[in-house]
Amino acid sequence: MRIARTAALALTSVTALLTAAAGTASAGGGTPSPDTAPTGDGAQALCKRVPKIEKRLERALDRLDGDATQRGSIARLEKRVENAKAAGHTEIETFLNDKLTFRRSLVPTLEKRQKDLTAVKTWCKANNNGSEK
Repeated sequence: MRIARTAALALTSVTALLTAAAGTASAGGGTPSPDTAPTGDGAQALCKRVPKIEKRLERALDRLDGDATQRGSIARLEKRVENAKAAGHTEIETFLNDKLTFRRSLVPTLEKRQKDLTAVKTWCKANNNGSEK
């Protein structure tokens, strides 16, 4: 009997919490309707984030260009592919080779983003960090 009362009390509490949470979510307005279009291009926010984006891109490129001891590097993945081939694990080798192909394709993409970000940084300096004043 005691277990049934405890279970009923727990169920009632959970129901009350879920009802309160649902009411709060609907009262907050939720997401904007799909009919509303953005009013700007987000230049000010992007200009504010440029230093963080630069650091993140540099970190990613450094990691990819690292040696075989660096986790996430192309050299390390190449070594794993060689090890799988030497062990005769063809399925593992195929999987890792596909991963290696993708990782190699990241380098030019990230370098292009770095170049684009340099242009954005220049624009931000010339345009008062994107403020529309």
